Amino acid sequence: MFAFIARRLGSGALLLLVISSLAYFLMFFSPSNIAINLLGDAATPEQLVAKEIELGLDRPILDRYLEWLGSAVTGDLGTSWFSSEPIVQALLSRLPVTLTLVSVTILLTALVATILGTAAAVRGGVIDRIVQVLGVAGFAIPNFVIAIFLVTVFAIQLYLLPATGWVPLEQDPSLWLQSLILPVSALVLGSVASSSAQIRSAVKAVLEKDWVRTLRARGLSEREILLKHVLRAAAPAGLTILSLQFVGMLGGTVIIEQIFALPGVGFLALQSTGIGDTPVVMGVVVVTVVVVILVNLLVDLANGWLNPKVRVK
Repeated sequence: MFAFIARRLGSGALLLLVISSLAYFLMFFSPSNIAINLLGDAATPEQLVAKEIELGLDRPILDRYLEWLGSAVTGDLGTSWFSSEPIVQALLSRLPVTLTLVSVTILLTALVATILGTAAAVRGGVIDRIVQVLGVAGFAIPNFVIAIFLVTVFAIQLYLLPATGWVPLEQDPSLWLQSLILPVSALVLGSVASSSAQIRSAVKAVLEKDWVRTLRARGLSEREILLKHVLRAAAPAGLTILSLQFVGMLGGTVIIEQIFALPGVGFLALQSTGIGDTPVVMGVVVVTVVVVILVNLLVDLANGWLNPKVRVK
């Protein structure tokens, strides 16, 4: 087990190095004048050159990358070129918003999709057809379209929920919940539709196994077979689907945070990319990859615990 975790962490560190390296070189090779973004169009050529020297942009890109990498390994991601805010501090203040949004969405998706997918696999008929149609609709309709629809109906027309903004949980739990409902609903409606269809297929495949018929022949009730055996056997496939949903949502929340004006990592990444704040963008890349690596590791461990056939060694 420990050897498996060490191998996964090692491969994760290599993946982090590769992705961060690609992101760094792509950011600095992109056609943007950072000095002009900082000083404005009225800046003189002398001022622009001085600013580039101050930021170290006159140095070879490889030297700058190695310096950044050495600092990043120690946990120092630098400071924002525009706000001078330490990047670690900026990420720590915004990461809880994004993780809360994604985590709540995944928990609700897991619950609803498991119920719908299992019901479709066991009962079939109308429920099965509805889940299959929802699965197609979930892939076809972007979550930002759902978000705009929800804002228009529940915030603008009915005045039931706030259209934008974020209230921390410790400040006011009631307002925190209200600020979550619309963005989470926009993400859940799309993810449940696709996840329930995938879980339906996984449960149905398990129900067709020979050992399930053997359990029925031994006199076990359908309820016991389903809850104790079938769902456990189908859980690895379900966890894999949900982990992919989690990873996808980390990127998908960029638009949702923009629509609902949520101060999350996605909003920060979009804003920083637009103005060319490369240190902040690199910080977002590093944190996102670390979260993805940890989530995949936890899913692998959970799969090994649920299904002895895939136990890690």
